[in-house]
Amino acid sequence: MEKNEQTWYSAITETAPNSIRLRGYRIDELMGHISFAQAVFLAFTGRLPSEEEGRLLDAILVSGIDHGTTPPSTLAARTVASCDVPLTSALAAGILAIGKAHGGAVEECMEVVRKTVALADDAGITLDESAERMVAEAQASGRRLPGLGHRYHTADPRALRLIELARECKFRGRHIPALQAIESAFIKAKKKSLPINVDGAIAACLCEMDFPSSAGNGFFIIARTAGLIVHILEECAREEKMRKIHPDAAVYDGPKERKLC
Repeated sequence: MEKNEQTWYSAITETAPNSIRLRGYRIDELMGHISFAQAVFLAFTGRLPSEEEGRLLDAILVSGIDHGTTPPSTLAARTVASCDVPLTSALAAGILAIGKAHGGAVEECMEVVRKTVALADDAGITLDESAERMVAEAQASGRRLPGLGHRYHTADPRALRLIELARECKFRGRHIPALQAIESAFIKAKKKSLPINVDGAIAACLCEMDFPSSAGNGFFIIARTAGLIVHILEECAREEKMRKIHPDAAVYDGPKERKLC
């Protein structure tokens, strides 16, 4: 192809009449053979994941799908949806509410975890010692450590399960141990518990799979988009237009607890 001043390049998807190739693979051939999580992995990395990578990324996407009516993104999406706007407008409002305090700390946490590992390597110290330095630095600057603590959970069940799954999938890198070392160092320094939350667990797992930190928040957004759409549809179907939405007034009336088996 002859290059000119208007030519630009993309290595993601090639589209031609009757053919769509994602990273070289025909999408119609991928359909029915790989999961959505595996397709996401392919889109991000350019290669098909191993069975273990696909399983862990799938769990990451499931972990972030929804958190009921409590998150700001859900309240924002439902509030805008009550104004009788297109679904896209309400969805955009919800996504725009995702930030450092809610779902948007994955990227920052990935950086902290990677810095902890790098410091240990460069200084020839243990992960525990490196984590103690990172915690001390954060305290000295008054900076909040990402990936720790949750306003609703004292032990985030999603974080616990993701870390357990990473072990089951035989991810034995240093990033999950680094995050756990940061948690322990915080407890040691502050004399109180601030457990790993889902953002932190997602961050450490993504580091184990060598995703770039800049992609971190994107995975939470991909997962939560499905939950936000469902909330928007429910808002439009069940509630009055232009209502005042009280964050603590929602009452769950869905199915009672069910077991997979």
